[in-house]
Amino acid sequence: MKDEEERPRSKPSPRARVPASPAPSFYPLKRFGQNFLTDPRIINRIVEALDPRTDETIVEIGPGKGALTAPLLERAGSLVAIEFDQNLIPLLGDKFNAQPNFKLIQDDALVTDFCDAIRPAIQARVVANLPYNVATAILQRLIEQRHCLTELVVMLQREVVDRITAPPGTPERGYLSVFVQTYCEMEKLFDVAPSSFRPAPKVWSSVIRLTLRSSLAGPVRDEKLLWQVISAGFAQRRKTMLNNLRHAPNPLQEIVKSHGGASIVLCQADVDLQRRAETLTLEEWARIARTLE
Repeated sequence: MKDEEERPRSKPSPRARVPASPAPSFYPLKRFGQNFLTDPRIINRIVEALDPRTDETIVEIGPGKGALTAPLLERAGSLVAIEFDQNLIPLLGDKFNAQPNFKLIQDDALVTDFCDAIRPAIQARVVANLPYNVATAILQRLIEQRHCLTELVVMLQREVVDRITAPPGTPERGYLSVFVQTYCEMEKLFDVAPSSFRPAPKVWSSVIRLTLRSSLAGPVRDEKLLWQVISAGFAQRRKTMLNNLRHAPNPLQEIVKSHGGASIVLCQADVDLQRRAETLTLEEWARIARTLE
């Protein structure tokens, strides 16, 4: 991973301090995967890791009862909070609507147009404690809108972070690892114990920084074809790349056949026929896709 370039620091504006959390008048809903972060030490570590600036827009996904929202508002130029649970909207509005740099949107992050939500800003960074049950889907949605999102500081289930950061040749590596690493530079920041939440989940969490790349780690002309190849490669993890490409679904199978078959394609890409998907590097995936272009 590349070291991040140091960003110029701006002094926080002299805004009034916002109390750390609203009145405890809401109970988390299991169906939304709600586990509210309550540990002030972890809240502070997340804010410091994000380091909001007075000249930028921050997007907070799932503000919950506002424990993280309050310190973010004290430092960010503009904060756009996106909350799915309509029961929380009045609570958050009563607490923060008086703040001139606060914007509250009731929406599902799985379908939100983040580029539209941050206007008039054209770029923003994201901070979120993502619900375990939809975390990977929201993460994919965020990465798809990378033309207006530059960095994500997100809390995920620790097992998911281990999968995201898994290097080639490890059992945790899968489609999610390759997807995120293709579009992001990664830095795992710290782990978070279950006791930091109410109610306490049964598993540990981790906070990770994902910096969106300006170009793919393995450059290709046809991104759709690249993900067809990767999806086919991981379709049956115990099988080799040769077998998985031979039995790839159409239209990929027809493309492979038109290039001489799976063995010819892998040889031209300089990938051993007996390799399995979890052993391939980002560049090797890109070479296979470029061979098929």
